[in-house]
Amino acid sequence: VFVLGGIGPITGAGAAYGESVRNGAELAVKEINEAGGINGYQVEFYFEDDENDAEKSVNAYNTLKDKGMQMLVGTTTSKPCIAVGAESAADNMFQLTPSGSAVQCVENENVFRVCFSDPDQGKKSAEYIADNGLAKKIAIIYDSSSEYSDGIRETFVETAEEKGLEIVASEAFTADSNTDFSVQLDKAKEAGAELVFLPIYYQEASIILKQASDKDFHPMFFGCDGMDGILSIDGFDTSLAEGLMLLTPFAADAQDEKTQAFVSAYKEAYGDTPNQFAADAYDVVYAIYQAAVAGGINGDMDASDICDALKAQFTSMTFDGLTGDSMTWDASGAVSKAPKAVVIKDGAYAAM
Repeated sequence: VFVLGGIGPITGAGAAYGESVRNGAELAVKEINEAGGINGYQVEFYFEDDENDAEKSVNAYNTLKDKGMQMLVGTTTSKPCIAVGAESAADNMFQLTPSGSAVQCVENENVFRVCFSDPDQGKKSAEYIADNGLAKKIAIIYDSSSEYSDGIRETFVETAEEKGLEIVASEAFTADSNTDFSVQLDKAKEAGAELVFLPIYYQEASIILKQASDKDFHPMFFGCDGMDGILSIDGFDTSLAEGLMLLTPFAADAQDEKTQAFVSAYKEAYGDTPNQFAADAYDVVYAIYQAAVAGGINGDMDASDICDALKAQFTSMTFDGLTGDSMTWDASGAVSKAPKAVVIKDGAYAAM
């Protein structure tokens, strides 16, 4: 067998991300095994909960190593991904993250990703807003204590200036002040913001949307991949998210055959519509599958030899996945693919 590990939050903050990653990877493994496995070897998949905590993620990594892990899907979120990357580099363990978007996630040569980096998300968001004429006056509300949020904000501001967008307010909060956004919203409203850019996670965004509605402030709202999951929050009035746009590589309502087959299989297996994190993880497993088949890799090889073989394949192959056609990787571990955006319409994601 091949032993494939996965790490992400199944409980606590970010659980919606980890559950989706686990399910997407699990579905791909099931399909691959039913089709005969990888070069005749079945795949065993184990997923560990890290509660979005770096120390617990390292513990999860060691648990998976004890189970014989040879390749890693993950980790799901950035801080744990950076911490685990240091461990996997020492082991020369191949690591492909579906959603670790911080620049440092792929600083080690054994780590690759299928998602955009934080700087890429900021750049692509500003380009999308400008190129589609969504707004001219932009306010930003961001988490200055988060590498993810601040990394996106920085390149968004740079690109917005290049594109002729006006940043009329840029207001920070921290993990210790993420429940009351009155000051930030008042400044955005007073500055005449037509669009509020939210490079933050969905939990804080849900509070911002509620408080903006209470203030009778109704600009356009635009987020990135951390916004994915907002419709799944218990007790959240999803009508508040109507019209919310987010940059995402996957839209479940896309009509191409590949997307619809995945959505149908995912709904049958898990009773839910997949989000981009599920699609990213599905692509992770199939990208590993393609590289392993092309490289003639077998389950009897040790993790380090598998890593060397996969690195050689990833820097030379082209992969057509759910989250992008003609995806390529360079030696830095970064992926190249076209961005997409969705808007929440009638309580569901719709392609823009």
